[in-house]
Amino acid sequence: MHWLTVEVFDGTASAAAWARAWHDWLVEAAVTSGACYWDDHEHRWGVVLEFCFADERARDGFREAAALRAALDAAPDPVAGVLVYPHRGGGSGSRQPRRPRPLRQGGAAALPEPDPAAERVVALTRAEPASRP
Repeated sequence: MHWLTVEVFDGTASAAAWARAWHDWLVEAAVTSGACYWDDHEHRWGVVLEFCFADERARDGFREAAALRAALDAAPDPVAGVLVYPHRGGGSGSRQPRRPRPLRQGGAAALPEPDPAAERVVALTRAEPASRP
């Protein structure tokens, strides 16, 4: 399977509105080029369109299709708001939002110092037979 992913970010207009306007044209061009699967995802920052092809030649043919080029030229921000890459993607790839990580700050609590009396030291330099009870 050979994927082609198109990410379009919001710009002066909504990327979701752009995707709705160009969806039928892009799917028709993808199927004509040999796509066996396609999907689209809306995110808070834009949209992700994924197309799957059986071979690289079909994928590359769709990448050069006039319909895809026209759609990308009509994107809300065609210069800095479009990513096209030859694998599956779309942000983190997770459908669940990321959890915030704990912050590392200077006021974090320190670990307690180890108690030297509680430590057991074993000498590994000489062998002693194990005692049997």
